[in-house]
Amino acid sequence: MAFNFLRAETRRDIFLHLLIVILTGAVLVVGFFNVYLPYTTNHGETITVPNLQGMHKDQLEEFLGDRDLEFQIDDSAYHTGAQPFLVFQQYPLPGTKVKQNRKIYVSINSRNPPLVKVPNFLNRSLTNAQRELENNGLLQGQIILVPDLAFNAVLKQQINGKDIAPGTVIPKGTRIDFVIGDGLSNRQLEVPDLANMPLDEAITLLQGSGLQKGSVISETSASVQANHVIRQKPEAGTKIREGDVVDIWVSGSGSTAPESEE
Repeated sequence: MAFNFLRAETRRDIFLHLLIVILTGAVLVVGFFNVYLPYTTNHGETITVPNLQGMHKDQLEEFLGDRDLEFQIDDSAYHTGAQPFLVFQQYPLPGTKVKQNRKIYVSINSRNPPLVKVPNFLNRSLTNAQRELENNGLLQGQIILVPDLAFNAVLKQQINGKDIAPGTVIPKGTRIDFVIGDGLSNRQLEVPDLANMPLDEAITLLQGSGLQKGSVISETSASVQANHVIRQKPEAGTKIREGDVVDIWVSGSGSTAPESEE
């Protein structure tokens, strides 16, 4: 019969059959891992992941499709000054070897910043306030020094010159200006001559010189025009510290005149 060779009548036949089974199994294993799998999985064929950072999201589909890759946006975040919808992060990283049709995960710059509440910076040290700014995603604006005993303390918090109350909701990345006390520095200034000046002009000159208005006292004078400076204390030319006050006497009806707003 044609299949007589499969009959195991002797030990030699049994050994031969076992050898055939082992060889057949070895051929199948080798063929599976070295022929079938490489054929079905493109074994050995890899694609180098390109650098997508800075690329607009609308370009990704065509760009990656031409390279047999896909993408998925898995995150977006706002970055101050960055153009929206550009890739700022990707995985796998550029240069990585991947298989065909591998999905690349990208993070995109968002268009609008999130909103945050303005912390209360008042009476805090400048260093502490700057740290709090950073923690809340806000930026440092101008630092404006003014004469005040509270050295290096925040006296006002402002946006574009206007006070901003703590708790106000503003976009992340907004610049906050700080008005800071200089501790009444030891810098010596010369008191300007205010004689015969209108009161409002005299006050403006004092403030522009780094000094402060003290008492404003009305006094009758026949020689000085009404609401003009008669005299001052300290006198013109005197050296005083920056931030010190200057008292002013103005011509009036004889009673104490109301002080003008600074």
